[in-house]
Amino acid sequence: MTALDPFTAALDYPLYVVTVEATGERAGCLVGFASQCSIRPPRFIVWLSKANRTFRVATRADRLAVHLLRHDQDRLAHLFGGESGDRTDKFTRTAWHPGPGGAPVLDEAPAWFVGSIENRIDGGDHVGFLLVPEAADHPAADGFPLLSLADGRDIAPGHPAD
Repeated sequence: MTALDPFTAALDYPLYVVTVEATGERAGCLVGFASQCSIRPPRFIVWLSKANRTFRVATRADRLAVHLLRHDQDRLAHLFGGESGDRTDKFTRTAWHPGPGGAPVLDEAPAWFVGSIENRIDGGDHVGFLLVPEAADHPAADGFPLLSLADGRDIAPGHPAD
């Protein structure tokens, strides 16, 4: 338990699926630490665990794809959060297509964007990837209940424990 736990226990923020491609290698994971961090210029930051394969691939990449999921898309949440890319090719288990710069975009995602990596920021056990949005889509066309931290509490991380 940390000094921050009583505060963060009250939060129920969105979960995201982040995907990446570098030198022909694809990876993706479920992410709980991410946020828009600037309006002008528009910027978004995604924090990837250093223990995660997606992090290792992202260190060689120049862009990431960030996906929102609906509250009922637990199959995708479990695939990208509960399976390790070290053992599972997640992209053979779901439909996707190459987005800008080859970033893998999940066909089932009701909203996504691809951003170029402007900076990487070491934050301890996670590294923040500061993204400049290049393209975004919202195929669902209207609002939808987001997959949130509360929805993902039962997903045991697929990457090896530190």
